[in-house]
Amino acid sequence: MTAPTTAPSEDNLKAALLALKADNPTLGVPKIHGLLTSAHPEWTVSEKRTRKVLQSAGLVQTSAASGAAPGQVFPTSRLIDGLDVARWTSKVEVHFFGKAKGKGLVAREAIPEGEVIWKEDPFVLAPEWEIYDMQMSSRACGHCSTLLTASALVVPCAASSSSTPCPVRFCSRLCLQRAGRAHPPLCASRNPASAPLLHFARRNQWMALHALAQATARALAAHEADAQAFAEDWEAVRAMAQLGMEERAKGGWLSAEPDRAMWKRAHKLYVQAFREPATDAEKKRLAKLFKKPLPQDVVETLFEYEAFLQGLGRMSLNLEAHGGLYVLHSHLNHSCNPNVSVRHLDQRTALSRITLIARRPITPGEELLITYVNPDMPLEPRRRNLLEWGFGKCMCERCIVEEREKKERGEVEGENGEAAKENADLEAELKAGLGVM
Repeated sequence: MTAPTTAPSEDNLKAALLALKADNPTLGVPKIHGLLTSAHPEWTVSEKRTRKVLQSAGLVQTSAASGAAPGQVFPTSRLIDGLDVARWTSKVEVHFFGKAKGKGLVAREAIPEGEVIWKEDPFVLAPEWEIYDMQMSSRACGHCSTLLTASALVVPCAASSSSTPCPVRFCSRLCLQRAGRAHPPLCASRNPASAPLLHFARRNQWMALHALAQATARALAAHEADAQAFAEDWEAVRAMAQLGMEERAKGGWLSAEPDRAMWKRAHKLYVQAFREPATDAEKKRLAKLFKKPLPQDVVETLFEYEAFLQGLGRMSLNLEAHGGLYVLHSHLNHSCNPNVSVRHLDQRTALSRITLIARRPITPGEELLITYVNPDMPLEPRRRNLLEWGFGKCMCERCIVEEREKKERGEVEGENGEAAKENADLEAELKAGLGVM
């Protein structure tokens, strides 16, 4: 028999939400609401009521713009110099649409529905936390994320020892070799100064910070190993779309008030991990790892505080949903009616390799588009979710059509509409609490 649910009092709800927000400061309203319903299954609380309580406590931005405002700053991007798209596919090419929209991908030829357009391995992988935990407990490959078995092909981190163990293992010697592009600066044995940064990212479920650590590790390892490889990696990352955390906060794009104290704590751990370790022993380890001095412009671009916030913003904008950062995939723009689907079909590589498939026929010259939000949601929720990316009010073809149809039906939202929605939500909560739903 299902236990009855009740609508909690305002004080009880506020206390519970403040506690959850304190423990999870980077999470937005939907995820906080999810935690609340898990922690209090006896309560019935709508996401709208959760948002309203958090807003009243000053923990959610209430001034998010509904579209482009005068002087609004949007993400910027540029073309990657010398990018060889043919490494992945001959079916598409990069196109620069202009300053406002930036770059994207267009079809060079007709692409039938269901056709694989390209497959891509990640530039770096900062996987979902369940997979990351498996990597850190020697149950998934530290490079490709494949689940490990008792196979004789599985190999440990080469630097791991009884005195300085590294838990990361690899599904093959090939993955061990490829992991040399990013693993050494994050290895618990080679660079123990990186551990606090990774623990901080994991504890706060901060995927963008984890991805930035992975991308920085790859850049530093490349600089140490090969000048040409570093130049290519550096160019690829710097050209990706970016909108710094401060710009997102000022534009109202964040789903919560900016936690600058947390940003500064993360920056301190980031610098300690890769530049200025806290102890002499850690400094000696890092010095053995990196013998070549970094150019001053690279130091400034990586480690200055404002640059760090730009890096976090870049990761947030370009990460694929499951945590991979992909060079060609990062060119894809958004539509609420996408013509391309991103799939994880290769069982051998768990989450890492993606396959791009045409959702419908694509004509030559047509832009390839994916969705950044759940396309099954109604118009307004889709637009609200997209705001958090910093792209303003979605004006894709589907949104324009649905907005026009709503106006024709007289469903124009305003203060009265919002009040009616809030009353309906409250009524639903009360009915559920009384057992009449």
